[in-house]
Amino acid sequence: MERDSLMANRIIVMDLGGYGSHVAAREVRKLQVYSEIFPIQASLAEVLEEGARGVILTGKQDGNLAGREEVYSAVRKLLEAGIPVLAVGSGFDWLVERAEEQRAAGLVTVFPGGIESLAEPSGKEVLEDFVGSVCRCEPTWTMEAFVESSIQRIRSEVGSELVVCGLSGGVDSAVAAALVHQAVGSQLTCIFVDHGFMRKYEAETVADIFRRRFGKSFIAVDAKERFFAQVKGVTDPEEKRKRIGGEFIRVFEEEAAKLGKVRYLVQGTVYPDVVESGAGQGALVKSHHNVGGLPEKMDFRLLEPLRWLFKDEVRKVGQILGLPDELVWRQPFPGPGLAVRVIGEVTPAKVAVLQDADYILRDEIKKAGLERDIWQYFAVLTDTRAVGVQDQRRTYGYVLAIRAVNSVDGMTASWVQLPYHVLEKISSRIMGEVKEITRVVYDISSKPPATIEWE
Repeated sequence: MERDSLMANRIIVMDLGGYGSHVAAREVRKLQVYSEIFPIQASLAEVLEEGARGVILTGKQDGNLAGREEVYSAVRKLLEAGIPVLAVGSGFDWLVERAEEQRAAGLVTVFPGGIESLAEPSGKEVLEDFVGSVCRCEPTWTMEAFVESSIQRIRSEVGSELVVCGLSGGVDSAVAAALVHQAVGSQLTCIFVDHGFMRKYEAETVADIFRRRFGKSFIAVDAKERFFAQVKGVTDPEEKRKRIGGEFIRVFEEEAAKLGKVRYLVQGTVYPDVVESGAGQGALVKSHHNVGGLPEKMDFRLLEPLRWLFKDEVRKVGQILGLPDELVWRQPFPGPGLAVRVIGEVTPAKVAVLQDADYILRDEIKKAGLERDIWQYFAVLTDTRAVGVQDQRRTYGYVLAIRAVNSVDGMTASWVQLPYHVLEKISSRIMGEVKEITRVVYDISSKPPATIEWE
């Protein structure tokens, strides 16, 4: 879905390299003004063509990243178009001298603090002045306004056409389905595909929740054999995601054909998916199955009502739409499911092992009262084996990794310092109850430089 008038009142964050532009974008959105991230090379033409109320420069200008002349050339073109610029970072001292005349006119602002400083009082003051006084942006970006605008836009685009939604069981697809359902009602049919990569007991639970929510407009499809066949022998993470994404579309096409002529496919694509998939914005981190993993040829037109939202914004939309907490606060879960938490080739046996271990992890986190204190926690079945001893016999089983992180929007994340006694209980139960696992390790990597998922 294209941007509408609600997003026209926007600030562009131009990323010169590094990792942190999302901080600026999120801080602008906290001021109820829409913001969007692009690398400077890709965004300049669009900004000049479509316009923006202002531009924030973030990142570095050393090594192989954008050089000063390239940056200044872009800044000059922006200023000539009457678009104010805020440069964030200590490396922009030179810009003060090069653009002294424009700086005196209030068109160029330099904030020497680090990108994280924008969330501190001094940075917020500079940002508020730039967005409000310099760029004259109106505080129109609220989730209530977004919901109202999206419903109108969806109705206008869809008309009387039939729509299907691929429900994965996660918050993104659930909120996308609820938003479209609010707009077109019975024209929407929600399809939940059990690809065999869900967590233990999760497929049954998710199906029950959605069946109660959407009634006859909900269809559950058992496609485990098809998906396992697709990933058989595949070890490359990108190839896994693309094959799973492609098979999702094929299943939807087949199910949609039974409903009549279906024109639209709803997906729960969110903004971090778009940024990380390098879909015209920045370098590829990984292909999300609903962005970079889509096949080139489809029988559907995509409907992605959450494409411009961060994860916390998606949850707010879910609450506004009246979705139950069990869905709104569900842990983020990758579309390819456990297929990208099994390192290497994915087999039914490996998935079963991971399901058992992951269930124990989640059970102990819940018993410890930490369920709502941790943004995301899960287990990863590595492709590494280690010697162990079980029943006084030598074993050679899998190494299992435990991952727990806190985040707001998924763009950055810090590892959680789980209490030792909780880790001990988790490890003891897993190695005692899941015989195929002989060693448990804890992942203490933050994002960046790591990603949240291992694949």
